[in-house]
Amino acid sequence: MISKRLCFAFLLAVLAPSIASNQIAWAQNPLRENMFQGQAVPRDVREMYERGLTWLENNQNATGRFKGGESGPGVTGLATMAFLAYGEDPNFGAYSDAIKKGVRSIIEDQNPTTGYIGSSMYHHGFAMLALAEAYGALDERRLWDGVSKNQSKHRSIGKALELAVRTAITSQSKNNVGGWRYSPDSTDADTSVSGSVMVGLLAARNAGVEVPDKSIDRAIEYFTSMTSSSGQVAYAGGLGGFDNSPARVSIATLVYSVSGRKDLKEFKATSTFLKSTDSNETSDHYGEYTAYYKAQALFQSDSAAWEKWNKNLIRELKEKQRADGHFDGNYGAPVATSMSLLALALNFRFLPIYER
Repeated sequence: MISKRLCFAFLLAVLAPSIASNQIAWAQNPLRENMFQGQAVPRDVREMYERGLTWLENNQNATGRFKGGESGPGVTGLATMAFLAYGEDPNFGAYSDAIKKGVRSIIEDQNPTTGYIGSSMYHHGFAMLALAEAYGALDERRLWDGVSKNQSKHRSIGKALELAVRTAITSQSKNNVGGWRYSPDSTDADTSVSGSVMVGLLAARNAGVEVPDKSIDRAIEYFTSMTSSSGQVAYAGGLGGFDNSPARVSIATLVYSVSGRKDLKEFKATSTFLKSTDSNETSDHYGEYTAYYKAQALFQSDSAAWEKWNKNLIRELKEKQRADGHFDGNYGAPVATSMSLLALALNFRFLPIYER
């Protein structure tokens, strides 16, 4: 089967000259149809999403970064994915400048020697995921147009993504349990950081970057070791225990799903446990973080369960969104807004990582 990414790349090569000369806004469909399902996306979702993107665009500085609360390439990556997920043409559409500034910022924040992006593997994982989602969608010939500073860091998305993957694999090789933690030199791991890096690696592999099977298999072994028979997922060995954490259960379910390991008994356990939680649980300390992962986990594991949960999520986020379009959260408005929008973005399904 030809992926949507390759289809888009083909269309870009064929249509780019025409789009550039005639400024055809083919992606700006006022009905925002879901072209993969043939159904119109709910109006509430479109309006909420557009207000959120407007706020992000207004709070992105000239360097592509975002202000307020937690900042860094991981935050930039989440926001960039929120723009990409809406389905506008990333090269000529309404948010093309915001997308290109975000991608450039991530690449400029990457260590050109080690490939490490940011100050923690959290940032590295989310930034790597954003690069993977942008790869093949952005026209590399236009990425650095008009940018003269830091020319030594002007790598292609593909090169930056390969370096990021290499960093993740090298970091895992130093790890005693096959996962990741805050530092690329950590010898222990936790399921939260490991989830951000693992999903980034899986997205890179889906984009065509070589990721060794042994790296994926070893990470899966780590997640299975952290999953109980009840479906609960520990944080970091004895430090977190098998308590009720929808976020961690969602991360594990997503990792098993995207890696193609739904055959595992641990997947069956986590997906069953996840569906047993009644509320959206987006009002807890990690609200937007939980919603971000739970939306993807349910979508990948049980479409009927996702559809039911998604209706409640839309209603809840509609109440939480501020008048100017942002969402509040413990790590600042850019993080909360980006993750909340990405939880809604399953309604559009334009990101390759959202493919079933």
